[in-house]
Amino acid sequence: MMIKPEDMYLALKNRGVELFAGVPDSLLKNFCAYVDDNCNSSEHIITANEGNAIALASGFHLSTGKVAVVYMQNSGLGNAINPLTSLTDPEVYKIPLLMMIGWRGEPGVKDEPQHIKQGRITPAQLELLEIPYWVLDADSDYEKVLSEVFEKLNTHNAPVALLVRKNTYANYKIKDKPKQKSILKREEVLRKLLMLINPDDLLVSTTGLTSRELFELRVERDELQRDFLTVGAMGHTASIALGVALGNPNKHVICIDGDGSVLMHLGAMPIIGSLKPPNFLHILLNNGAHESVGGQPTVAENIDFSATSRAFGYQAYYLATNVEELEQCWNNINKQQGPVLLEVRICTGFRDNLARPTSTPEENKKAFMDVAID
Repeated sequence: MMIKPEDMYLALKNRGVELFAGVPDSLLKNFCAYVDDNCNSSEHIITANEGNAIALASGFHLSTGKVAVVYMQNSGLGNAINPLTSLTDPEVYKIPLLMMIGWRGEPGVKDEPQHIKQGRITPAQLELLEIPYWVLDADSDYEKVLSEVFEKLNTHNAPVALLVRKNTYANYKIKDKPKQKSILKREEVLRKLLMLINPDDLLVSTTGLTSRELFELRVERDELQRDFLTVGAMGHTASIALGVALGNPNKHVICIDGDGSVLMHLGAMPIIGSLKPPNFLHILLNNGAHESVGGQPTVAENIDFSATSRAFGYQAYYLATNVEELEQCWNNINKQQGPVLLEVRICTGFRDNLARPTSTPEENKKAFMDVAID
């Protein structure tokens, strides 16, 4: 029997947890949704990346003496390693916190290519970091596990982890959904973009639903797959596209990004702005949500991307909220030197029958390089 998110939340609260922070994960989405519905804005903070969450939890402990919960997908361990080894570690500041880690790519459990290696090495990573961990699944006696976890926190005085298997948490639908500021769907935008782009343009798309929809639209149009579909490395899409633009300045490079991705490594934008690649178009599909992993809100709806992009050195900014505006913006962008930021406000939602790319990442890479290299 799966663990009810409410039961885990109350068990943690009863043990003195007053802060939850992290980056949403599909295996933890039901727990995270319950937390978001039952905490105020200072008790639950969806951070830009996992390292931010570790630092946030550390600061909270410094001013309260309390242990915070930091949640993440296991791929996020990469972002967290620096503060885990140089801030919270027993050989440095000895700061206790509880990590709740979604175990994507667990050996023997079917998953996507980008999760296979990470899933295989996650236990070894935690062991290498000397972080004690417990595996949590639907059959776990979570009260017993948490008793052991908090006993270790009290004696170890440093981070410990729960490694959460697939289907551990029972279903919970988030109630406090992000307010929709647009009725424009992401797939509708991508379909229009494929009509507007030139055949030689190079597309780099962000991880999650965007790349899945772009792949299917190429199939729908009976076109060969030629776009770089970033299936992992969340937050790095813009940097990948920048490298492509610098490597081939003769071709127009279009980065199709998401708000969660942009925020995760926002520092990429001022680098793009400082280098000013004239062939770089940065498209931000902004629905104010981490939709691919459960729909939890981002802070993107509160950001003035026009002012931000210009402060970062982008040459121009455009905003579209419907297909007609998108086409108008496109006509202006074609006369503009890059880098340019085109923000497209979209709503959440995607087709129930949306599939995943049938090509392997290596096949995708080769197809992209065939058109990217002159």
